[in-house]
Amino acid sequence: MNSKYDALFTPWKIRDVEIKNRIVMCPMGGTSLFGWFELGGCHFDKEAAKLFLERAKNNVGLIIPGIAPLRDTFWGKWLWQNPKMFEELKEFMVEIHKTGAKLFVQLTAGMGRSWAITELVAPLHKNKFTRALVKPVIDTSHELASPSAQPSRWAHDIICPEMTVEQIHEIIEAFAKTAKLCMDAGVDGVEVHAVHEGYLLDQFAIEFFNKRTDNYGGSFENRYRFAAEVVKAIKEKCGENYPVSLRYSAVSKMKGFCEGAMPGEDYTEVGRNMEESEKAVKYLQDVGYDMLNADNGTYDSWYWAHPPMYMPENCNLGDVAHIKKFVDIPVVCAGRMDPETGAKAVENGDIDAVGVARQFLVDPQWITKLIEERLEDIKPCICCHAGCFNFSSSKGHANTQDLTDTMGLSRCALNPETMQSKKYHIEKAKKIKKVAVIGGGIGGMEAAILLAKRGHKVTLYEKSDKLGGVFIAAAAPSFKEKDRELIAWYNREVKKYPIDIKMNTEITDIKSLDADEIIIATGSKAKKLPVKGAEKAVDAVDYLLDNSIVGENVTVIGGGLTGCEIAYELYLQGKKPTIVEMQDDLVTTPGVCLANTSYLRDFFKTNKVPVHLETSLKEIKDGKVTVADKNGKVFDIEADSVILSIGYNPAPIAKKSGKVHIIGDADKVGNLRTVIWGAWDVAMKI
Repeated sequence: MNSKYDALFTPWKIRDVEIKNRIVMCPMGGTSLFGWFELGGCHFDKEAAKLFLERAKNNVGLIIPGIAPLRDTFWGKWLWQNPKMFEELKEFMVEIHKTGAKLFVQLTAGMGRSWAITELVAPLHKNKFTRALVKPVIDTSHELASPSAQPSRWAHDIICPEMTVEQIHEIIEAFAKTAKLCMDAGVDGVEVHAVHEGYLLDQFAIEFFNKRTDNYGGSFENRYRFAAEVVKAIKEKCGENYPVSLRYSAVSKMKGFCEGAMPGEDYTEVGRNMEESEKAVKYLQDVGYDMLNADNGTYDSWYWAHPPMYMPENCNLGDVAHIKKFVDIPVVCAGRMDPETGAKAVENGDIDAVGVARQFLVDPQWITKLIEERLEDIKPCICCHAGCFNFSSSKGHANTQDLTDTMGLSRCALNPETMQSKKYHIEKAKKIKKVAVIGGGIGGMEAAILLAKRGHKVTLYEKSDKLGGVFIAAAAPSFKEKDRELIAWYNREVKKYPIDIKMNTEITDIKSLDADEIIIATGSKAKKLPVKGAEKAVDAVDYLLDNSIVGENVTVIGGGLTGCEIAYELYLQGKKPTIVEMQDDLVTTPGVCLANTSYLRDFFKTNKVPVHLETSLKEIKDGKVTVADKNGKVFDIEADSVILSIGYNPAPIAKKSGKVHIIGDADKVGNLRTVIWGAWDVAMKI
């Protein structure tokens, strides 16, 4: 192992629990050992257990599974009322400890206004009759209960009810009872979720959300009382020496309701500022917390806690290192942490350990590969959130993600086996076949690799001189360094297997192929607009491959994800972008995480990038475009260049048949998740 990582592989302690190294697998919603949002209720989740055991065998020091609601989302049963589940947990902890790893269970008081109520559930809550009707199954008023009556983060027309003191005490009791069951099951510690990310305990702590006039609102001590009473109750039940970590946000990074602060921005903090945080961490330590698992942000500034690719690496390190100066307990920092920077921070005493989350979903062996100096073999996380946390929202909509998808968090766009091992797994083929894969994009390469692993004889045809397909253009912006690393990873990986790769070979007639099965992965073609002057515009892909072809003032037609990312890149390059979008908001497509979309919306707002919503293109002229708004008002926008980003149509070179399969955008235009999972859907069955 390279000596620059040495500091990561030194032991440390939380109370008397020794952790073998400084790498913490941070909690992710959907990885609870007690299940996540299942209709069947709380149970020991064997899929999550499998996930953690594999990571434990690959050298992680401390594992913290995703939030375990103290009260089951469906049917309302409390965790402590399920003794069988803790018996299974005890057996699992024996296996975890054989690896040398330690594990803390994260317990949550709840989400309050941050509960991601879906488009399906929201109407049921709004109607008093249906709310009462579904209450035995899902008590929406309990899930939404907040410190004070206030709008939901996800459905602004829903007012969350104020939590009663009786409910607060019930939750505190549940923390203590559940922690004791965890301790008896051999769990090394518990983590309280959370004075962090704008969840329920954080809402109580932040004056902006907490307008109570009783003992749980008003003064500093009252606002942090809920969190303080939780740890005191746990210690009383489990003993002073049982470790209790706290998930904590150093600074809220909030400018207002549903409005976050950009990195480096000079703004007025309406949530927890650094001055209060300096006081809060000392107070929380003194009331009994043994570790701070820290980053920044709330659901109003979600991109700090769930950094998309637009956020800088190690984005929370400065703030977390600062609060460590005010406590004596260990402090962990998370948020796009890279191992080298993390190792330096540990060595310098700025933090005690490095928190990593979604990289564990992409590549369960990444620590082992780091130790063995196989860095190029590490499959990178691209911060897309497309599989792991695809809660999405736009103007006038709650969480627009499909409910069945919402119930399956912490999967991975790039690794279908993550949390889906029953559906996606590699089995040797019963009959070896010759398989032709047409198209060397990500989908084509993924299919070829999987087919080769299964034992098939694979030939991959690519018409150009590069592998990567349209993803080469998608990875071109300056902030897509992880996408470029992914392309490089695929180029190396595909050459590790006996795959016959034929470059500069365009297939126009599949009948000419000597193959038992054919997979078509030829992607899509850009849509065209039937407007006058359309020939003057530049296609999105053409711009991404050569950004020198546009002038100073650039109008981007289409405010979907690609159009917004192009406008973002234009701004970063010193250009003056304008966005024209027919919908009533930017990036309205379900499945694009709110952490990603809210960053782009906040960035354009903060930097005064002109955005024309509910506006359609009428004509492209020399030096300007003519558009019309929703009221029919026609006006011109100055434009040296126009970029069209209005979507794509599938472009397969043949139709599906018995032996002809179509995957990726050639079948249905989607994202990297649909491309890769679709490749597995086909390649597993051949």
